[in-house]
Amino acid sequence: MQKLKKLYRDHIYGVMGTLIFHILLLSSFLLADVNLKGEVKEEPVVIEFAVEEEEIPEEPEDEKSEDENTPARENQVTSSVTRSNRAVNEAAKDPFFDEDYQREIAAAQQLVSDVNSQLSKDIPDIKQFDMPEENTEGVDPESIKNTVYSGESNIHYYLENRYHRRLPIPVYLAQGGGKITVDIWVAPSGKVIRAEIRSRAGVEDPMLPVYAEQAALRTVFNADKSAPSPQKGTITYTFVAQ
Repeated sequence: MQKLKKLYRDHIYGVMGTLIFHILLLSSFLLADVNLKGEVKEEPVVIEFAVEEEEIPEEPEDEKSEDENTPARENQVTSSVTRSNRAVNEAAKDPFFDEDYQREIAAAQQLVSDVNSQLSKDIPDIKQFDMPEENTEGVDPESIKNTVYSGESNIHYYLENRYHRRLPIPVYLAQGGGKITVDIWVAPSGKVIRAEIRSRAGVEDPMLPVYAEQAALRTVFNADKSAPSPQKGTITYTFVAQ
């Protein structure tokens, strides 16, 4: 085996040279054979071009045909306007748009106008409202009662060993009715220094508690240096709807 490997290594280049020589020789014979038989003729290549047909332009419509189409378009527009007018007339005949509806619209517009007019006015401060008062200056304290009637309405207060000198009467401002009790705190000088709404039985008018509180704050009792500071009491306003 070693001998074969050695023999292969010694003669490999010679064998390769012999093979290359024989390949070249065979190639020469093949080329010579082709020349002997004659040259191969190439067939001509024929390319066909398709001829496009010319498009014949359409002749424009004459003025006569245009004039004939114009009345048709005008008729279509007229028909559309007529349909629109008919729809408006039918809507006007709808019972929904009858005289009652128009009156309701007018009333709503008037209401909006009235509200805007009211909102544009200056709202006066509640402290600026004038209230009639019962004044007991110069009256015998023994004859002064703690319940004051004004028509069907009345004002009743409780402040131990004290009586009123000035008692505002807000019942004339009332539009609604009900009874409101106000807790009051009175200084020895007789001035009400604090007032809070305690209850409001049957009161729906939102202004009545405001009137009652303001009337309580404006109330003046007799001075008493020996009284508690402050002295707590109550004032009850009974409003009757005017």
